[in-house]
Amino acid sequence: MTRVFSGIQPTGEQHLGNYLGATRNWARMQRTSDAFFCVVDLHAVTIPKAPGEVRDGSLRLAQMLMAVGLDPETCTLFVQSHVREHAELGWILQCNVSYGELSRMTQFKDKSGRHDFISAGLFTYPALQAADILLYDTNEVPVGDDQRQHIEITRDIAERFNSRFGETFVLPEAVIPAAGARVMDLQRPTDKMSKSLDSPKGTIGLLDEPGQIMKKIKSAVTDNDGVVRFDPEQKPGVSNLLSILGAATDREPAALAEQYEQYGALKSDTADAVIALLEPIQARYRELEADPGETARLLRVGADKARAIATDTMDRVRSNLGLLDA
Repeated sequence: MTRVFSGIQPTGEQHLGNYLGATRNWARMQRTSDAFFCVVDLHAVTIPKAPGEVRDGSLRLAQMLMAVGLDPETCTLFVQSHVREHAELGWILQCNVSYGELSRMTQFKDKSGRHDFISAGLFTYPALQAADILLYDTNEVPVGDDQRQHIEITRDIAERFNSRFGETFVLPEAVIPAAGARVMDLQRPTDKMSKSLDSPKGTIGLLDEPGQIMKKIKSAVTDNDGVVRFDPEQKPGVSNLLSILGAATDREPAALAEQYEQYGALKSDTADAVIALLEPIQARYRELEADPGETARLLRVGADKARAIATDTMDRVRSNLGLLDA
């Protein structure tokens, strides 16, 4: 089976964009692939965090991933720091990527501009991300289009290591989901819905109450011409609502547009569809939240499964690199 790997940081609350653009596809992929999904807590500490913030966020995120459909008996679900080989390989790959390559990463430029303290870890982040992927002989990495550059540098690092030290790593491919990949902010429909942006009225959290969801969608920015048409360039707000409704009901946004003559009806139907979509996720999350010990047990099982593969990869890396055996 095709080996799939993807990771998500335990920062902020999960929202509709995460689900429709990424984690819902993960739940589908686990049925057809050998799937590894990771709570990447070591990446989260590249930006300073309060003590306990990453720990609590990791538990909540793992519970949410299970609530949206990831089955620990079907996929391998684990926390990054529970498999120490991630950090070890991350350092080795830092030594096989150049300062110039890291300097060109657009996400570093974006994130470093938002903070007074810029850690060295934020700069070398792509090497650790490459380690996450390469540890598991990954064939495919499902990512948003904004992460394509990170997969390209992962391939560059792997090819350089293989050239210098012999065949060691599988070269992964980025897989960009074709549908539901971009859910936009309800108040700023030219911006992607994001947990890193301060836009509470424009972001639908997966745990939002039905009344909150209805209010946010009914106040979503549209335009003044009153025509329902799927046209992301000229009508981003209306098109975003159609995309959300289409993703929630598995229908094509352009076809849905033909059924509406008023924005009000479109907003009401979109809100109802999102509320119905999230209801079983919220119920499952509350069940998992009530038993954190079981979540921790499942994550330990996942870490054991991941470690069995990661240790084999690291044995190969150390041997090919020429390190002295312990």
